[in-house]
Amino acid sequence: KFIDIKCQYAGLKPSAVVLVATIRALKYHGGKPLKEVSQPDVEALKKGIGNLQKHVENMKLFGICPVVAINRFTTDTDEEVEYIKSVCREMDVQVAEVDVWGKGGEGAIELAKIVNKIAMNCPYQHKTLYDWNWTPEAKIETLAKKIYGAEAVDYTAQAKEDLKKVYSLGLDKLPICMAKTQKSLSDNPDLLGRPKDFVVTVREIEVAAGAGFIIPITGQIMRMPGLPDEPAAERIDVGNNGVISGLF
Repeated sequence: KFIDIKCQYAGLKPSAVVLVATIRALKYHGGKPLKEVSQPDVEALKKGIGNLQKHVENMKLFGICPVVAINRFTTDTDEEVEYIKSVCREMDVQVAEVDVWGKGGEGAIELAKIVNKIAMNCPYQHKTLYDWNWTPEAKIETLAKKIYGAEAVDYTAQAKEDLKKVYSLGLDKLPICMAKTQKSLSDNPDLLGRPKDFVVTVREIEVAAGAGFIIPITGQIMRMPGLPDEPAAERIDVGNNGVISGLF
């Protein structure tokens, strides 16, 4: 938020994005069982690093400078952290080790400085991947192939009927908001790492007319978890001494 405000005053558009990575997650993408991700394993990390590399590539597709933040856990080893840093250097991407859990705000100072510098000096120009005037099929295919790395897109009979409705309502020029599992670059949560040669299956399509989105729904996912009657934000406060309460 600070970067956005500073850039607005400077008459610039922010062009940096922070990609938060954990060594545990990357080892999981490398085939390490979930119960064992806290155990040191550089080889599993090497196998899963393709997932982070793809996310970095995706940000560059949008003309945005990515900054990788390694959210360090107490079980992470220096060797594992250094490996991710070396990969980031090879990709010419800035990286910072973050320890907010252990050091509070002090643990993110290096990251803040890097993001500030990159946001103000990123040489890229933000761009979109598709034109809103393209057909919904062309827009969906572009996202599936360029962002997820899919080989092709398939539509169920229900999705095809939904597409007909989109056209009949004259809503085909709306942008796309893909609904997909967060556990994989594909629509299959079991395809970890950086999967290739897979097909994204669109099982149905909804339209958020008010928000202005076409929503292709892929795979078997829960789109919205249950929310409490009282939002957690209602319990958060900042005292006169600057101490925040109600976070836990």
